[in-house]
Amino acid sequence: MFLLPGLPGCLLRRSRLSADGVAPETIGAAAGRPAAGCPPRDNKPMTPGRLGRRRAITILGTFAGIPLLATDRRATDPAVLYQWTGTALGSPARVLLYHPMRMQVQRVVALCTAEIERLERIFALYRPDSEIARVNLDGRIAQPSDDLLLVLSLCERLSALSDGAFDVTVQPLWDLYARHFFGAETPPREGPSPRAIAVARSLVNWKEIAFSGRQVALGRPGMGLTLNGVAQGYLTDRVVDILRNNGFDRLLCDFGKSEIAVIGRRADNRPWRVGLADPRQPEKFASVLDLLQGALCTSGGYGTKFEASGKYHHLFDTATGTSASHYIATSVLAPSAMVADALSTALYVAPPCRSRDMLANYPGAKALMTLPDGAVQHLPG
Repeated sequence: MFLLPGLPGCLLRRSRLSADGVAPETIGAAAGRPAAGCPPRDNKPMTPGRLGRRRAITILGTFAGIPLLATDRRATDPAVLYQWTGTALGSPARVLLYHPMRMQVQRVVALCTAEIERLERIFALYRPDSEIARVNLDGRIAQPSDDLLLVLSLCERLSALSDGAFDVTVQPLWDLYARHFFGAETPPREGPSPRAIAVARSLVNWKEIAFSGRQVALGRPGMGLTLNGVAQGYLTDRVVDILRNNGFDRLLCDFGKSEIAVIGRRADNRPWRVGLADPRQPEKFASVLDLLQGALCTSGGYGTKFEASGKYHHLFDTATGTSASHYIATSVLAPSAMVADALSTALYVAPPCRSRDMLANYPGAKALMTLPDGAVQHLPG
């Protein structure tokens, strides 16, 4: 395998994956030090802006002794496996794809990385120049992108279907919990006060977002948007579209540790095999799924926690202002990664009585819902 230079991230030609599906070190990298052009490893402690996310979905390199990808190339299949690794919306990103021509891979991956950069200028909260950051700073933005309007439209529909449980104006609650748990030298054992929660909740109302081709505007000062529950899926769809439209028909996109989209089969003609983390023991797998087409996304409070016990996490019940607790994980399979991403979040935070109705509005969507006792519900039933 070798590094193809000149692209953000790393693009490798691979003969095979290791047994656990994790890429080995790039040739030329010293132990503990990344190769030139690759993102540096980061061992800094977590701070409010550095909350980590546990991996919810893992690509399985072997299962029952069968390698993920054939180590030899068949005469009838001249395609080579390439892997691109980098970041997207602040999270690790990886694309696996087959193609016989290196220059074509390099050209199309460059298109994908350019698209990732473009979408980060719209959806990345950590970029002060992004559209969403400017909305949060000024309360409005003129001439929003079509991408932002499309995503807001999906979110508005899900907010209505969930009776407001899914709400992209939840950012004030996130800010409150981050300040509360990380603003002091000694993290508190309990969450914010009821009064502080009530103040933050008063700024959470999806119905107060006004958007059109002319502008996006928030209804009151202090409100804030976060599209973290859907933007990663939208970005995944855009990258898959670029690859598909350029003739790639066997690929896997692994973005954000909890979003996977696939097209076609592996080199051994088997489906892509992925494992869903057990929410109670994330180092183990709760389920193993074979995928040929579509997207799989998972949401769970265990992925991003404000404190060690996991009682306080990033998925909020907007009715109470506290962390949702109906489930410990929700995974959604759908034709679109954006739909799967948004639905997995919406199903996690919404009352269980609304789950079937929400799924019924998205043909082809299925869900695995893990209850606090570990039991798994399969929807539609």
